[in-house]
Amino acid sequence: MQFNPKALIFALILLFVGGFLAHQVQTSAGNVKVSHVRFAGNDGVITHARLYVPKGVSNENPAPGIIATHGYINSNETQSGFAIEFARRGYVVLAPDQTGHGYSDPAAFTNGFGGIDTLAYMKTLSFVDQDNIGLEGHSMGGWASLVAAGVYPDAYKSIVIEGSSTGTFGAPEGTAQWPRNIAVVFSKYDEFSALMWGVEVPTEITKTEKLKKLFNTEEDIVPRKIYGDISLGTARVLHQPAVTHPGDHFSHEAIGYAIDWFDQTLDGANALPASDQVWIWKEIGTLIALLGMVVLIVPAVTALAERSPFKSLTNALPKAHALQGAGWWVGAIIFTALPAITLFPFKGISEGLGWQASALFAQNITTQVMVWALLTGLISLVLFSLWHLLVNKKTGATVANYGITLGQSFKVAQVFRSFLLALSVIGVLYSSLLLVDFFFDVDYRIWVFGVKLLSPLQFKIALSYVVPFCLFFIVVAVVLHGQLRQNHWSFRKELVANWLLLSVGYMVLLTVQYLPLFLGGTLFIAAEPLWTIIAFQFIPLMAIAALVFTVAYRVTGQVYTGAFINGMFITWVVVASQATHFVF
Repeated sequence: MQFNPKALIFALILLFVGGFLAHQVQTSAGNVKVSHVRFAGNDGVITHARLYVPKGVSNENPAPGIIATHGYINSNETQSGFAIEFARRGYVVLAPDQTGHGYSDPAAFTNGFGGIDTLAYMKTLSFVDQDNIGLEGHSMGGWASLVAAGVYPDAYKSIVIEGSSTGTFGAPEGTAQWPRNIAVVFSKYDEFSALMWGVEVPTEITKTEKLKKLFNTEEDIVPRKIYGDISLGTARVLHQPAVTHPGDHFSHEAIGYAIDWFDQTLDGANALPASDQVWIWKEIGTLIALLGMVVLIVPAVTALAERSPFKSLTNALPKAHALQGAGWWVGAIIFTALPAITLFPFKGISEGLGWQASALFAQNITTQVMVWALLTGLISLVLFSLWHLLVNKKTGATVANYGITLGQSFKVAQVFRSFLLALSVIGVLYSSLLLVDFFFDVDYRIWVFGVKLLSPLQFKIALSYVVPFCLFFIVVAVVLHGQLRQNHWSFRKELVANWLLLSVGYMVLLTVQYLPLFLGGTLFIAAEPLWTIIAFQFIPLMAIAALVFTVAYRVTGQVYTGAFINGMFITWVVVASQATHFVF
């Protein structure tokens, strides 16, 4: 493959158009000022947040305020749909990163999930009407809101919890009098109904004693019916949109319920129907920018490989000596099924061994992904080695056919140059995000999948995980290119094949998990709601990995450049997106 300037131009257009569109929506075309604030809690823990201030709001003209808090292993950007719509209606919105998330100090779960410090900070803002403050939180963000409401019972007027509950994981129990004016938005297909409300089927939360106690009734709760009295602060309402737990972030209906509730319980906002929503265009903008970054991979690899430091890496494709016929299908099924089948059992091994977050591996979820990757990679390597030694070697196959060496000699210098080329490609991608962030104050994302800049602490954490992930992707590359690649494939056919081989297993896993839930039951493996949601992110990650593998292998004829790019990219994305559980 050769450098194509048209691909570079197309990528840059996507980055600019997507970033500009997202920025315009996020700021309501300049009618809302969006800034970043940092503030210290009582124990010195620093919280980072986005602050949305509508035009015309000042100390002399204060506006009602809303704190919009994300859930576990998310960051403030996942609340942007809510924040954008609240700010369009004249609310000052504070969207924090919970402790241990985004750019707030670790560790996760501390300081009431960050809710206490955030509400205390909101109370210091003189341009916020202190008699009209609302709290909105999704999942663990709901707990953050409830904890804050418990500590500061007179500091807010109403609350919306999305996919969350009272009396769970440190959040106080709800009563007929507390919290003030609460709307519970709990989706019909929420994966966490057992954790949140103690029932396996989400729609049956209406029958739970915990919800009845909150609503001060002995009857089953009727959705959309307002219980209690708004003027007395005892109002309660339940809404059940037809989405999943993470679907609340991407739901016109769920966001509309929050808008409606604050319209009814807070004073001073602009009259704008809940049906009037534009947040989806911000998601479209950041998606376009994300696609621009993906397109940028191709000219970045090809252009850099043509430069003098890396020119020796551009080699002809080695002749494939792979599985054929029915054997290919058997190998393909094993390749795509193995990671999905092992995901749930392997990710829990570190927990089972009692591993705790440490300075070396500071993020529990990332550590679990790492353990799964290493064990799955080891199994794949053993299976591949047995196939080579017992079968393929006898037909004349060598390691050169698998892209491991050029000819019969292994050269460390070539591997090192491959690493430098991969690092340079990552540098190009990261620089593009730096520019988009600088000019438009957005990242690359769609829904719960995001590519964020690393904080200095996250960069340090990433150094601990990058080597294991690179090793995993070297094994994946060897199997993908050595056992499954066919000589007659065109670039397009190979790209599609690699995408399917890397992604189908997770697609099947998610289908098996969600089908029973969507039919009115529970997840197929009901004990794995969190990791089922985490598995969604493997779909876009593997699509990007497929492109990297295909382009890098066709340019270099070896497995290393693609593996290093994927190892570094996945480490970057995962570490920047995950919660940090160790206090440095």
